[in-house]
Amino acid sequence: MLQLLGEYDCRVDSKGRMRLPTALLDQLQQLGADEFVINRGFEKYLTLYPKSIWEGITRDINRLNVYDKQHREFLRYFFRGAQPVVLDSAGRILVNKRLLDYAGIAKDVILSAVNDRIEIWDKAEYERQLEQEPEDFSDIAQAVMGNRPLGQVTDDAKP
Repeated sequence: MLQLLGEYDCRVDSKGRMRLPTALLDQLQQLGADEFVINRGFEKYLTLYPKSIWEGITRDINRLNVYDKQHREFLRYFFRGAQPVVLDSAGRILVNKRLLDYAGIAKDVILSAVNDRIEIWDKAEYERQLEQEPEDFSDIAQAVMGNRPLGQVTDDAKP
């Protein structure tokens, strides 16, 4: 299972290029990830998917029923803006202006590794999100994870 970790401060230059931090590049290299897809996130951020993860997600999504209106709308919104990106020789990716505008990114960003993908947030927006962290996070954790044995291998986690 692909597992990325960490939060990283980065900058986007005037051409829309962003150099991935060495620590994150090392993790990606160890996992064999050198091709990516970037797309809008569910909130006001961008998501960078290693290509293998994107392909798995799209296999699942392509099973949706195009004759169902809600499915069609999801397909349109999910794929809108998605584009392949590759690392250049300096470890940078090029993010198009439309995606940067969507996420409100001008210069300073936070890359937040979330399991098998990387969220790309405008730094100020990311900090606002952190300030809104719920006081009852333990209640949310109980509701979401309360019935799962943590730290134990479950049938769906076995290799």
